[in-house]
Amino acid sequence: MTHRRIWLVAGEDSGDQLGAKLIRALRILSPEALTLGGVGGEAMEAEGFRSLFPIDDVAVMGYLPVLARARTLLRRIRETVDDVVAGRPDVLVIIDSPGFTHAVATRVRKRLPDLPIVDYVSPSVWAWRPWRAKGMVPFIDHVLALLPFEPEAHRRLGGPACTYVGHPLIERLAELRPSPEETALREGRPPILAVLPGSRRSEIERLMPVFGRAVAELVRRVGPVEVELPAVSRHRALIERLAAAWERQPRIVHGEAAKLATFRRARAALAASGTVTLELALAGVPMVVAYKVSRVEEVIARRLIQVPTIVLPNLILSENAMPEFVQADCTPERLAETLAPLLAGGPARRTQLDALARIDGEMRLPGDEEPSRAAARIVLEARRAA
Repeated sequence: MTHRRIWLVAGEDSGDQLGAKLIRALRILSPEALTLGGVGGEAMEAEGFRSLFPIDDVAVMGYLPVLARARTLLRRIRETVDDVVAGRPDVLVIIDSPGFTHAVATRVRKRLPDLPIVDYVSPSVWAWRPWRAKGMVPFIDHVLALLPFEPEAHRRLGGPACTYVGHPLIERLAELRPSPEETALREGRPPILAVLPGSRRSEIERLMPVFGRAVAELVRRVGPVEVELPAVSRHRALIERLAAAWERQPRIVHGEAAKLATFRRARAALAASGTVTLELALAGVPMVVAYKVSRVEEVIARRLIQVPTIVLPNLILSENAMPEFVQADCTPERLAETLAPLLAGGPARRTQLDALARIDGEMRLPGDEEPSRAAARIVLEARRAA
């Protein structure tokens, strides 16, 4: 029996999850037996994948943490490159984490110039540092995009070939959509407000006090509101400590299932900018989006960010349907003022619901193909095209 050799390199948990689904789809679609290698985490290993080393060794974000572990990171990059070269795969798939995976890909390209390299998850070249798109051409053959506007962005910026393969959230629509009973809860009283202060420590520390005051002001404007706050497990203690100072205490819930249940019941949401806004959009929850960064980060962002909005659903819809409040605009009063009509109903709520209803059409793949299968097809074709 012939074997198809595919090496996958992920650098953090989100890439590990994508890699696991990709492995599953590759096994279904490949006409040949698979030999796999590279770097992954627990989800990929649950699919029978053996990682070269623990993914935690390279799952580092932020300038200071990267500098503190630079020696380990450089060693792991060298080891990964050597492993790919020794394995001589038919195709290399790097998954997200460009700080690590692009360093691997550039070095592999020099040593194996004919090896097809596929990048699963486009860097945000459409948002900031757009020159990265053209800079990827020498070492990336194909980009698998999670967002529908990314192929056009790469074409405009002179990047590699890019195909929209769908966001993994598309595979979870059944978990995001409310049942008839949950739909009734959305219309019930008191209304349920989902509050999402972010997944990173810095986001939580900056937004929790503002969100707490916004909720208190909202209650003064519209009356009783039931507040549910799905907490990120690793920051549970921090969230509970900061929430204790809120005038209106939220019900803090834990775990992915509890978070999704909150989304299915919530009448509206107050959320930090990020992937969670796309989850809320697919769940049909009107939202107000907020974000705060340090003064230094703000100065850098103003120079580098190239888009008129930081909210993913707005970018997908090409309109600022979901209101966002960033930096000085992120005040309790403005957040409460904008949330109030989303809870009460009327034109503002209806306008957002109409916009959210269009998200599906923008994100679904032809024939409702699963994103992992669409990605697997291109990975398998990359080997044949070499």
